[in-house]
Amino acid sequence: MSGRWKKILVIVAIAVLFALFFAFDLQRYLTLAELKARQEAFHQFYAANRLLTLGLYFVMYVVVTALSLPGAAVMTLAGGALFGFLPAMIVVSFASSIGATLAFLVSRFLLRDWVQKRFRDRLKALNTGIEREGAFYLFTLRLVPVFPFFVINLVMGLTPMRTLTFYWVSQVGMLAGTAVYVNAGTQLGQLESLSGILSPGLLFSFILLGIFPLIARKGVDIMKKRQTLKAFPKPKSFDYNLVVLGAGSAGLVSSYIAAAVKAKVALIEKHKMGGDCLNTGCVPSKALIRSAKLLAYGRRASEFGFRKTETEFEFGEVMERVQRVVGKVEPHDSVERYSDLGVECFQGEARITSPYSVEVNGRTLTTRSIIIATGASPLVPPIPGLDQVDYLTSDNLWQLRELPRRLVVLGGGPIGCEMTQAFARFGAEVTQVEMAPQLMGREDPEVAEFIRGRLEAEGVRVLTAYTAKQVIVGENEKILICEHQEQDVRIPFDQILVAVGRRPNITGFGLEELGVRISERGTIDTDPFLRTNFPNIFCAGDVAGPYQFTHTAGHQAWYAAVNALFGDFKKFRVDYRVIPWCTFTDPEVARVGLNEVDARQQNIDHEVTVFQLAELDRAIAESETHGWIKIITPPGKDKILGVTIVGSHAGDLIAEYILAMKHGLGLNKILGTIHPYPTLAEANKMAAGEWKKAHVPEKLLVWIEKLHTWRRG
Repeated sequence: MSGRWKKILVIVAIAVLFALFFAFDLQRYLTLAELKARQEAFHQFYAANRLLTLGLYFVMYVVVTALSLPGAAVMTLAGGALFGFLPAMIVVSFASSIGATLAFLVSRFLLRDWVQKRFRDRLKALNTGIEREGAFYLFTLRLVPVFPFFVINLVMGLTPMRTLTFYWVSQVGMLAGTAVYVNAGTQLGQLESLSGILSPGLLFSFILLGIFPLIARKGVDIMKKRQTLKAFPKPKSFDYNLVVLGAGSAGLVSSYIAAAVKAKVALIEKHKMGGDCLNTGCVPSKALIRSAKLLAYGRRASEFGFRKTETEFEFGEVMERVQRVVGKVEPHDSVERYSDLGVECFQGEARITSPYSVEVNGRTLTTRSIIIATGASPLVPPIPGLDQVDYLTSDNLWQLRELPRRLVVLGGGPIGCEMTQAFARFGAEVTQVEMAPQLMGREDPEVAEFIRGRLEAEGVRVLTAYTAKQVIVGENEKILICEHQEQDVRIPFDQILVAVGRRPNITGFGLEELGVRISERGTIDTDPFLRTNFPNIFCAGDVAGPYQFTHTAGHQAWYAAVNALFGDFKKFRVDYRVIPWCTFTDPEVARVGLNEVDARQQNIDHEVTVFQLAELDRAIAESETHGWIKIITPPGKDKILGVTIVGSHAGDLIAEYILAMKHGLGLNKILGTIHPYPTLAEANKMAAGEWKKAHVPEKLLVWIEKLHTWRRG
């Protein structure tokens, strides 16, 4: 028999049992009034047939619970009234757990595969939580007797929780609630109504049960913490409330927050304050891109009414300007500024020697909590011969003062595409090599193709589906050998830039010796509160993942700092619901939420709305008509699931959608908001208008037209 027919038979069987239950009005036997009316007869039958009565009661309780029928609470009261506390407690405890497990299994058999497939993306966080701490979640839910247990049974069946775990946790977790109800049943003869259960003694029991999950959770946290930290002597006093490793975006924000709430905080950086973003990443790259863009505008002179423009430059002077830009931003992240804020800054290599201590410059700092914000470094693939050339990465690229005549860029991600375009605009012969079939693998195919077309139009040789195999260094030439369609391709170059990704910095400062867990992605493994497996060691930024953006590092830093300082009282789960990013090519590519590929892969029903920037007045006026806005929404609804913008200043335009998604605003709200004219921002309103135009109520308009015709006479 196929699985489908088995499911149909189970559904039919359940439907028949439900129908019989209500057809014969069996629910009337599961009321307090009926119980009290038949109490004496029950006692007499039980006295004469103890085992038979207990057996029938057990089977009936299992059936009622398994089918999620109303009456389990009254049956528990009846058990206490009829059998006394101990026998009823034993029977109800096992019957309720077995019945709940049967309901769990039925829900799993009938619905889990469909629900997990249909809502896979939305259930990721729940599934992860169940896999990590599902037993504890279930235990706390079972402790509250007024919570609808049948809902727990059915919902848990849709999750990855193991059946055996569900059973034993239910068995233990429901004991307290069962005891209260059975105890109430033993006093049934004195009760006139269900509200009578709330006597002072019983009311106190319910209050305890209501707060017990909080007490239990706190107790479990304390036990876990003590178990993890018991091997490490705890100092009687601490030098600091918080020690932060790394002065990049995550480390700076963490330190700033800690100092702002008057905690004593130490910040340790082994290189330069500001980390990669200031010194080798965001700031210098955007400065270089800006200079390259001015050159590109000169070459587009005819578009703006000029016959010809010429710009003379020395590449070394351009790179010096980049360093001046870094220098102007530097004070924002300087030791002086953070010292003034109350942060004690250390220049040196840190080493975590215990969950309570960090060594730097021969000194041991004791601390209540630690935040690891050590960032990431360029990933260099093991290509034979690559170490024979002075290859470039985003770390040492900024030392260049001479423009490479022939540049190979390995990587088609954001860094690779940005630097490819910039160097091509300065006049280098650039060949971009990407192993995947398209550039910018996170984006929709038409976005990748559009950017590829722009790069090729500017003289770049773009090679996708090419795998770098070897670097050969001859007497007069350097050659990269790539494999494409099982053929070797030789690419001569003068310089090679490796931009294939970044690797978290997790070694060299004590994590291995301490036993901090590392995830499969190579990042430090953290829970939703950004804690490592040591409850007082936290992570933020690239070293934690899952995103390697400066803005997400700062976002995580708030949660890491607050949880590190106040987690004993209140913890906050890091919120990844709305994460934007931007690739600063020309035009820019900005993204938040789902794109079309994501929606399809996750089987999410969706609609696509596209607005072409060629229709925007300001874009026409500025000769920046290339690009579009693509919005993903549920069918027939204006809720924004995701937005991709390709165009001039896309990184700025996306901000309105980030705000809307964060606070649950739909396209109708954007459409109803006044945008100044003529601006690029007006494109967001126009895009919302495109969605509205596609959802005009045509049938209603027919009747409105008739109304207008009638009113004209």
